[in-house]
Amino acid sequence: MKQLRKAVILAGGFGSRMKELTKNTPKPMLPLQGKRILEYAVDLFRRYGITDLAISVHYLKDQIKDYFGNGSRFGVNIIYIEENEPLGTAGALRLAQEWLDEPFIMCNADELKDLNLQEMYEQHCETDALVTLALTAVEDPSQYGVVEIDGLRVKRFVEKPKKDEAPSNLISAGLYIIDPVVVKRVPEGFCMVEKNIFPQLAQEGKLFGFEFKGQWFDTGTPERYAHAQLNWKGFKEQPLLEEPAFT
Repeated sequence: MKQLRKAVILAGGFGSRMKELTKNTPKPMLPLQGKRILEYAVDLFRRYGITDLAISVHYLKDQIKDYFGNGSRFGVNIIYIEENEPLGTAGALRLAQEWLDEPFIMCNADELKDLNLQEMYEQHCETDALVTLALTAVEDPSQYGVVEIDGLRVKRFVEKPKKDEAPSNLISAGLYIIDPVVVKRVPEGFCMVEKNIFPQLAQEGKLFGFEFKGQWFDTGTPERYAHAQLNWKGFKEQPLLEEPAFT
């Protein structure tokens, strides 16, 4: 099995639901327990030997670029995908198409996740998936897009169903392993992987889910951000590695 080496972190959004908190600060740069939210994604990847990172930026992008630089201070190599206009969660991939020449991870910058990326990648390879979604269970799925699965295969997405009508309590944790062939499907302009790419892959039977039990926190609203501030316990899933996990 090849080593998984590259990751894309989506950090270009306006964070408008955060109201005054993001008036002068991009959401990924908000502080949380002594670090910036985005740092936790960088830490997660470094723990698993994934050190070639591309960060997509747009809103107040200079704050992110000035803080992280080329990544050397954080033990990684960082390049930036600069969006002149919002392109959605898939549009940034098209801009980096030449760089994305092997399987890679993509994740949102505004969530805290503690999962075993090595186990997820092993499953991705075993199932011959084009995309594998990290899935987490929530108590009330009515606030999210719910994922219906058959075994490991994703069947469909149901957006914010009533609690008693949800097909499962599993939601996307905002982290995906993606085969580079998927990037070629992304059209020019604005495109969302969740709405424009993943449902098509589900119909083809090439979209799979990886359920994990570790912590997951969404920081997308002031209330959820405050909850994460109080309850995030750091990475428990696997200790910091001296050597890359993927060999």
